[in-house]
Amino acid sequence: MGNAKKPKAVKLIIGMLARNKKLFEKTEEFFIEEFGLIDYQSPVISFKYTSYYKKEMGRPLKRKFISFKKLISPEKIAKIKLLTNLIEKKLSISNKRQVNIDPGYISDAKLILATTKDYFHRIYLSQGIYAEVTLKWRKHSFEPFEWTYPDYRSKEYLCILNKIRNNLMKNHAG
Repeated sequence: MGNAKKPKAVKLIIGMLARNKKLFEKTEEFFIEEFGLIDYQSPVISFKYTSYYKKEMGRPLKRKFISFKKLISPEKIAKIKLLTNLIEKKLSISNKRQVNIDPGYISDAKLILATTKDYFHRIYLSQGIYAEVTLKWRKHSFEPFEWTYPDYRSKEYLCILNKIRNNLMKNHAG
């Protein structure tokens, strides 16, 4: 029998989708207040992987990732997803989201994304929130699974997420 122990702290990441780049800054203000200093900001990337958001959010969409200097305990991701849902609602116009916010975390071994949608590869956390192992770390880089979203399979995203993981590993080392 193994002994239960406290998990290592992880790196909170936020992926945002919006048409207007200024919404990224406005959204980041909420997160800085809640989670502290941002230690990484990706370039703004064109989002062309699906038309899923077209009806609600329009086009063209942009993607941006951020991560935070302060590490979190992994079990906080469910509450963070509930918070991001509230921020999406607050920034909505006529019940249409202007920004889509995807929180997750990076550990030394994986990228976890929080979601409200259940499926065979997702684990229920609490309060209607599930966790998905989206990427695994293997031989110097993240790798996708068969269920990984197409954008998270892209070299562009993998490069960004690898950089964020490298920052985490520096935190664990120092």
